[in-house]
Amino acid sequence: MGRVAEQGRPDRSRHKASARRETPGRRSERKPPSERRSDRQPREPAGRGRRPAAGERPGLARRENEPAVPEGVDSRSLHASVRAELRGLPKELAEIVAAHLVVAGQLIDEDPELAYAHAEAARRRAARLPIVREAAAETAYAAGRYDVALSEFRALRRMTGSQDYLPVMADCERALGRPHNALKLAREADRVGLDPALRIEMIIVEAGARRDLGQDEEARRLLERAVAAVRPGRAAPLAVARLRYAYADALLHGGKDAEAREWFAAAAQLDHDQETDAQLRADQLDGLLIDYDEEDETEPLQEPQQGSQR
Repeated sequence: MGRVAEQGRPDRSRHKASARRETPGRRSERKPPSERRSDRQPREPAGRGRRPAAGERPGLARRENEPAVPEGVDSRSLHASVRAELRGLPKELAEIVAAHLVVAGQLIDEDPELAYAHAEAARRRAARLPIVREAAAETAYAAGRYDVALSEFRALRRMTGSQDYLPVMADCERALGRPHNALKLAREADRVGLDPALRIEMIIVEAGARRDLGQDEEARRLLERAVAAVRPGRAAPLAVARLRYAYADALLHGGKDAEAREWFAAAAQLDHDQETDAQLRADQLDGLLIDYDEEDETEPLQEPQQGSQR
């Protein structure tokens, strides 16, 4: 959602959703997608909800289950290309869609479920616009709704003809427990060609799919070849850092702690904004981290006894 995310959070390059679930060091412990969806309320069918009041144009009325746009949202903060894409809509409708996109961009990191609700509100009104489908796809991905995200990314690929969505589509397949489908998309990416950063993303996802299938050695060989072939300057530093991190993690998983420590450190050198926890992992392997007992911190300091030697 790079073009949408200019207000309230740093801008992102487009089609970086695959970095969200797989970003090494940032991936949280998550339930399987099927478990996460089990406690959600089913999505309301499109035809239900509050009917538009008399005189309201279709698409302008807010549904009962739709989040309200906070006051003070400035749609002018959207990227110029997003605003241009919205000009094809009637003015009032474009303003509503733009406001939902702004809020979705602001919330995607801190409250992805609510961000998705806003993106879905925009999608309901302007499903034919790629930027709106992109917002729905990335917020669904961030919220762990990988089935919805996969459907939206597929639609985007058809609408735009871009192959850049292949890595994130493969990662959605992995999240849905279908590593074989992820590998099929990886082979497809090999045929069409991707730019260096997205190629790295695909390699990381492909290696993850191999590990899902118990093919740890093949996953490690895949990452080793990629690490040897890629140099900083040919791809974005963070992409190379993530590749090094994935290789280090594979080495550690294989019991090669010393080599893993070197590659975690090498990843940290390129991860200037600490998007990964590469330095933390290296420190752990160095034994430099100390676990503090919070109870000890609250105990009063004991005065040294008289006559004790310093």
